Amino acid sequence: MQHLVSAKKSWLLPEGIEEVLPADAKHLEHLRQTLLAVFDCWGYDLVIPPFIDYVHSLLIGAGHDLDLQTFKLTDQISGELLGIRADMTPQVARIDAHNLKYDWPTRLCYVGTVLHTRGNPLEKNRSPMQIGAELYGHHGLASDLEIISLMLEMLAISGVQNVHLDLGHVGIYRALTQQISLTCNQEAELFEILQRKASPELTAFVEQLPINVAEKTLLLALPELNGSDDVLATAAHIFSDSLPAVKQALADLQVLTKQLTARFPNLIISFDLAELRGYHYHTGIIFAAFIPSMGREIARGGRYDNIGAVFGRERPATGFSADLKQLSVLSKQTVQTETSEAIFAPWLDEQSLHEYIRDLRAQGRRVVQQLPEQIGGAKELACTATLEKENQNWVIKPLM
Repeated sequence: MQHLVSAKKSWLLPEGIEEVLPADAKHLEHLRQTLLAVFDCWGYDLVIPPFIDYVHSLLIGAGHDLDLQTFKLTDQISGELLGIRADMTPQVARIDAHNLKYDWPTRLCYVGTVLHTRGNPLEKNRSPMQIGAELYGHHGLASDLEIISLMLEMLAISGVQNVHLDLGHVGIYRALTQQISLTCNQEAELFEILQRKASPELTAFVEQLPINVAEKTLLLALPELNGSDDVLATAAHIFSDSLPAVKQALADLQVLTKQLTARFPNLIISFDLAELRGYHYHTGIIFAAFIPSMGREIARGGRYDNIGAVFGRERPATGFSADLKQLSVLSKQTVQTETSEAIFAPWLDEQSLHEYIRDLRAQGRRVVQQLPEQIGGAKELACTATLEKENQNWVIKPLM
């Protein structure tokens, strides 16, 4: 009985961990190669960070959330605490700052499985395949524009339709908290309330702060500043007497929106000035891509300047990432998958057959050779043609 129970459990996978079966794996791999080719066309070089790393390296510049998402274990050789990567971005930043050390703008891309201790509440997936691109060494809006444009190109190539772009800027919140001189504890509590978008709690919290009415008005206005392009005009009016950093952030959003609209006339753009995802990590413009059928973003990113300082070199940076598995599922919903050619060859120990099969495979064509006494034939093995001998020559005949 115990043996039967053990055998049954051996089929199970941990919650949020999944296997990718042949048809899906083929589609996933095709999309991976396609997107990496797109990144290469834009000048982004592929890097492959390690799956496991020192915990302190994995959490550089990251907030509490990434720490909670990281599996940790002790290295039996060094005794050091290691982690299984939950996000590849800090590792890629290290490659730029410590290994490459270029003075000019550096474009890097990556793809690989990451592991989370907790799954996304909506999808429960704990092993996404993270794909992304990072641009280091440039401060200006031009690099933000390039990285967002590349993200939109990636989504378009993946067959994702009806993309909606959400823009924000963490510098607005950061400058406001400095202007109002909140303590670290007050800023942390305010941040947590804004993340939950809990308006009654925000009102109660702001009311008890020892700040003037004008400053309270600024904080209470933040959650209301979301929607279409009129949000920026409203924000400019509300924050007209704020610090230059707030005005500059709003101006940057206006310029970037104008540039994106020129490049992508049909793109729907909205704003959320209280969106603070990655607040402890990002330093400027943040963005996320949504589609109507999904309850969460399908790609996101933003600016995270100076993360390389811990690795020895301060470098401005901006980038994005997405889950390739999710893109693959969305791609299959919108792109008609073509039936791949597969040729079924007989089992026969004949040199001419071996050579012909070898030539076909050298051309990149799929040939499945029969095994002696096997069960199933061309149809069962999903072949579209058979290899047969006619007049001493091998010919390919389509299955009827």
